[in-house]
Amino acid sequence: MNPLLEVKNLCVDFHTEESSVRAVNGISFNIPKGKTVGLVGESGSGKSVTSLCTMGLLASPPGKISAGEILFEGKDLLKLPESEMRKIRGNRISMIFQEPMTSLNPVFTVGYQIVEALRLHQKMNKSQAWKRAAELLNEVGIPNPTERVKSYPHEMSGGQRQRVMIAMAIACEPDLLIADEPTTALDVTIQKQILELLQNLQNQYQMSMLFITHDLGVIGDIADQVIVMYRGNLVEQGSATELFQNPQHPYTKGLLACRPSLDKNFHRLATISDFMNTDGTEKKFDESTLGQKDERTLTDKDQVLLEIKDIKKHYPVRSGWFGQNKEWVKAVDGVSLKVHKGRTLGLVGESGCGKTTLGRTILRLIEPTAGQVLYDGKDVTALDRSAMRAMRRKMQIIFQDPYASLNPRMSVGAAIMEPMAIHNLGANKKDRIDKAAQLMERVGLETKFLNRYPHEFSGGQRQRICIARALAVEPEFIICDESVSALDVSIQAQILNLLLDLQQDMGLTYIFISHDLAVVKFISDELAVMNQGQIVEMAKASEIYRSPQNEYTKKLLDSIPKGIV
Repeated sequence: MNPLLEVKNLCVDFHTEESSVRAVNGISFNIPKGKTVGLVGESGSGKSVTSLCTMGLLASPPGKISAGEILFEGKDLLKLPESEMRKIRGNRISMIFQEPMTSLNPVFTVGYQIVEALRLHQKMNKSQAWKRAAELLNEVGIPNPTERVKSYPHEMSGGQRQRVMIAMAIACEPDLLIADEPTTALDVTIQKQILELLQNLQNQYQMSMLFITHDLGVIGDIADQVIVMYRGNLVEQGSATELFQNPQHPYTKGLLACRPSLDKNFHRLATISDFMNTDGTEKKFDESTLGQKDERTLTDKDQVLLEIKDIKKHYPVRSGWFGQNKEWVKAVDGVSLKVHKGRTLGLVGESGCGKTTLGRTILRLIEPTAGQVLYDGKDVTALDRSAMRAMRRKMQIIFQDPYASLNPRMSVGAAIMEPMAIHNLGANKKDRIDKAAQLMERVGLETKFLNRYPHEFSGGQRQRICIARALAVEPEFIICDESVSALDVSIQAQILNLLLDLQQDMGLTYIFISHDLAVVKFISDELAVMNQGQIVEMAKASEIYRSPQNEYTKKLLDSIPKGIV
């Protein structure tokens, strides 16, 4: 049987005034009818460029397809005129993009945006298209679909927006669906729902699917065949079962090993560099070099650095005519916790459970409604403005999005030195420059990068810069708020190892907030599970994974992709 899509010797170059880069280097693969092919690799490996070429959406310039063919039912898509490609794009080949908020138009309702595709490609009249749009929202599991078609993108959660994107993509019942990192930043429970939804829709419409991700664990749950890309090259391909049980290329072995595991208790995570040299040759890897995690039991002698007593954060919501009806959203509702000096408390739960609100309330970036935060015995909630500024030198936060955390108009050197100047650290500017250079080296970046700007760095490098900035004031306690959730698994492993090294060398205390249970288990000593503003379970991390007591915790554990366990 002929494949639905054939990619043959595809080469893509990007030309700028400064340089020319080959992003895709002569790759070839097939997508059979009705099957799912997983395309795996780190950011910059050429995955998304390949999908954009298939859709005819490659930005040119700077991109240029210099060689190859992309055959759809034997017809070369690269040679079709734009008028013909427009009939295929969104109709017979559809795509789900990684970030729904950048793909959905904020000024139109989600229903209107689905209707637009139906009227263009399916030639439906207005009432038929709106009826079908509601049916599609129902198919992708959005409650009350006849009303939600009138909603705007900002009125929906991240998981719901991703479902809307899927509804738009399947509206015309395509033969091929390209899913580009559709679950990367989603909670494990929402991720599981989206993966199951895609599989059900594939069976219903007999679609082929190209599923692009950097996470081999997700691929293990959904793909029939797997293609691994590294720096524009196709380095390995085969069935998902073969690839998981017997990977051949060192890069594939590294990708599989660097994801935290629930059944092993290593002190460090493996990285790609443990499996291959910079020239791409294989390096012999010894698992014993990762060490075993020390599960020291807490005693009365362990110092409590941070104690949270019955913290609440409630937000008023007004409804009715002129907002006369006042209700309250209880984002954090009576949380009490203790964090021991030099240890890590993991805080896990789905989006909207109150994790980030709690983290920001501890630092008084958000003022609490009630309760106390005691830091080293001192009541943080009672401090005046100047005393709180001094306290913030001891308490720092690393945010989820490093790009949004850095001023795009400020060099990274200036960004690292700024908190030093605010807290009067360093005798003069030269001292602060020297300290910034030391911090750059400490987080694994070269000092020559100090004069560069945030947009000149990768996501992983920007997160390292944010860590350096947090360390600039020599803190004792750091809140890591989803600080690795959007990173490639290989970069994630490097950042987690770095955080552990810094904790050991500097005696740091962490609260590590995440929706990724495997990551939290790896880095945490104790674990608190949060749901609807309250702590529903707390114990040693290993105990919770071994024997969860709460039904919500069991649901979170059950949602983890089986490919990574």
